[in-house]
Amino acid sequence: MKSGFIGVVGRPNVGKSTLINSIVGRKVAITSSKPGTTRNIIQGIYNDEESQMVFVDTPGIHKPKHKLGDYLNKQAYYSIKDVDVILFLVDASVDLGRGDNFILEKLKEVDTPVVLVINKVDKITHKEILEKIVEYKDLYEFSEIVPLSATKDDNIDALIKTLKNYISDPYKYYGDNDITNRPMSFLISEIVREKVFYKTGEEVPHSITCVTENVEKKKTAYNIEVSIIVDRESLKKIVIGHKGSKIKEIGTLAREELEVLLDSRVYLELKVKTVKKWRDKESHLSDLGFREFD
Repeated sequence: MKSGFIGVVGRPNVGKSTLINSIVGRKVAITSSKPGTTRNIIQGIYNDEESQMVFVDTPGIHKPKHKLGDYLNKQAYYSIKDVDVILFLVDASVDLGRGDNFILEKLKEVDTPVVLVINKVDKITHKEILEKIVEYKDLYEFSEIVPLSATKDDNIDALIKTLKNYISDPYKYYGDNDITNRPMSFLISEIVREKVFYKTGEEVPHSITCVTENVEKKKTAYNIEVSIIVDRESLKKIVIGHKGSKIKEIGTLAREELEVLLDSRVYLELKVKTVKKWRDKESHLSDLGFREFD
């Protein structure tokens, strides 16, 4: 038996959360087509008969535009300090960019082994995969290079087998049935936030967050209250929709997923609140659960 921690880094929207969900076999991190969906360090836990791997999902590293952006970058840097191996995830379907080079420079500052994961290979040809490998191989001395498709569960087993060579702790950090370190209230908030993104598309930018205000377990159901936080009134109107149509759709989707997660009936109440410039105010970030890292 051996265990260890694996940090997952990459620029926004390369599929870090999707990869961790695929490895764990359950949804522990929300996904969307919008870059920067992940805002917190989320640990997804993989267990088999001979190992336990704790995957640390991080916000995509990017050039920050506000205090929230600074906070997200600090989280990502923090996550690669004390792990056994780092997965540097790139999107095979897009060209190497400044964001990738920026992260590579940061990785040169640590002594931790780095495994390059070339994701979304289902979108390119075999020849293009080989070209990607050569391109990245010349930029950094990776310990391993693993091409895969997280959405197709293609080559995930090969990645797990590879990572077992880099973990050595002789005890487990979590139980055999644990899949994440995050509390239920956090997962509830994230599920609602994911549904907001899904139902509003490009109309609502990433200037929203969700906070679970109350979870009350009854004999046959859960009563749950979640606040959707926006930074201006115009977004509040979009999220609510004409005569409340949009918020009802968001609530229905979220409730259906929560009932599966909790294996119970759920009564979900959603409220939309405007907190101006919450992303730039440290007091608001703290109140909403974003804390600083040294």
